[in-house]
Amino acid sequence: MNKTLYGLLGLLAVVLLAAPPFLKGYGVYLLSYWLVFVIANMGLNLTVGYAGQKSLGHAAFFGIGAYTVAILLKAGISFWLGLPLAMAGCFVLGLAVGFPALRVQTIYLAFATLGFNTAVWLVMRNEEWLTGGTFGINNIARPGLFGLSLDGSRAYYYFVLGAAVLLGAVMWGLLRSPWGKAFTALRDNPIRAESLGIDVQAYTLLAFAIGAVYAGIAGALFASLVQFIEPAPFAVGTSFMMYLMVVVGGPGYFLGPLLGSAVGVLLPEWLRFAQAWYLFVFGVAVVLLMLWLPDGLLSIPDRLRARRQAREASAARSAAAARLGARP
Repeated sequence: MNKTLYGLLGLLAVVLLAAPPFLKGYGVYLLSYWLVFVIANMGLNLTVGYAGQKSLGHAAFFGIGAYTVAILLKAGISFWLGLPLAMAGCFVLGLAVGFPALRVQTIYLAFATLGFNTAVWLVMRNEEWLTGGTFGINNIARPGLFGLSLDGSRAYYYFVLGAAVLLGAVMWGLLRSPWGKAFTALRDNPIRAESLGIDVQAYTLLAFAIGAVYAGIAGALFASLVQFIEPAPFAVGTSFMMYLMVVVGGPGYFLGPLLGSAVGVLLPEWLRFAQAWYLFVFGVAVVLLMLWLPDGLLSIPDRLRARRQAREASAARSAAAARLGARP
């Protein structure tokens, strides 16, 4: 990270810490909702952006985390025991979903993960004895932390913000480690990565498993945030939206989930003035963005840098040609 990026992160941290007292209850809730998707999309960005896999099943892990914690809370089990169980379950299922990636890629892998999401959603919808079916699970309690209650919207917001910062730091360390370099090598050229001694199969599975854990944590936080869950938020449409958020923000950019989640969560709220047309306006805005910036919003600095370097190289060639032409 350069100094400018550190400065932007510091400014963002100050804004997020100072914002709640100036916002109404719904504004604080919306920021918490955005942070939940930032956490989920960190995991998807690892799977899609850094490891180069095509996954359209992320909402399934999001839902598994939410339902695991909600069901265990209803059974009288603490959130702090339910959360690691949700993480472990998502990790194991992430490994299982990663196995098709060892045999198929691109659109075929996307369809395989889409099928997984559909199967999980059908279980959530039809197994009423466990999930409540379409009636869902309500009155989901919020956890306490070191004896402090997190029932208030501001208190829970700061809890989710702390979780996002902690998980972001873990992800940053992971990406800076040899594992992170292996993931990007897997994305850029898996054949060359294998020739360099990288276990392509192991890192492919880990990309899905770690991404699933992040989605599971986000789902657990989501369940306690909304305090009522039912199958609809975990359908395939949410997986498409998550994938869109990663692509819009910039796949393979560390800050991509921050920006992409803001577009996917906050932009529709800002477009409410369009009333019945707001989804149409949102869709058109995203299509235009993808046409102009296919690598996401965070590719803008790289594109500007590439243009400047091209102009400098062109000027240098022109100067060299002029010097050669001036020789007797």
